[in-house]
Amino acid sequence: MPFPLATAPLFNFDITADNSLVLDLSAQNIALESVHSSATLADYIEQLLEEKGKSYAIGGYAEKRVVYQRFSHFNASAESERNIHLGLDIWAPALTAIYAPANAVLHSFAYNDNAGDYGATIILTHQEAGQNYHTLHGHLSLKSIENLSIGQTFSAGEHFAELGAEAENGGWPPHLHFQLIKDLGAYKGDYPGVVKESEKDFYLRNCPDPNVYLGIAEI
Repeated sequence: MPFPLATAPLFNFDITADNSLVLDLSAQNIALESVHSSATLADYIEQLLEEKGKSYAIGGYAEKRVVYQRFSHFNASAESERNIHLGLDIWAPALTAIYAPANAVLHSFAYNDNAGDYGATIILTHQEAGQNYHTLHGHLSLKSIENLSIGQTFSAGEHFAELGAEAENGGWPPHLHFQLIKDLGAYKGDYPGVVKESEKDFYLRNCPDPNVYLGIAEI
């Protein structure tokens, strides 16, 4: 059975090839050799957007990244290094509003405050075309997780969160980590968004491509 598609956009603007660039944070991008902090990553993204005349940057699904090497949260040892990214990142200004991509029930939320982690995080549960699935929204503002109640509902297209600034989003330039999850298991308010290369086959099956779900695969 085909995986469901979003019934509403995540933002109040379209993500198109005209206004967005695909951001390469892979190990093959030698330009990242000079990126050693959130500030230098922000400068790198800002410079690219200016050069290309774009407003937003997207990318990252199934990408093998080097930017996690500065965080012990991802790299306790060489054997446990996590560098395969399971979500889609959409880089936009802090406080950018986020909308439910389909009718949803609030599954869980948390403040994952390790350096390099999600920061404020919301997980929604959806049922479309007879299938249950989840969407994880990471790097949100702390305000986004205030006054929430497990089980509360959101309609497709309803505003429910906003992007967080670096001080509250895990230490990153503002962006949304958007991830599809078929089976959450026992996780609440959290789920691996970056995994070891040896684990990628399982996790990529459990976390389908968000580009297809959101209808932006052509970018």
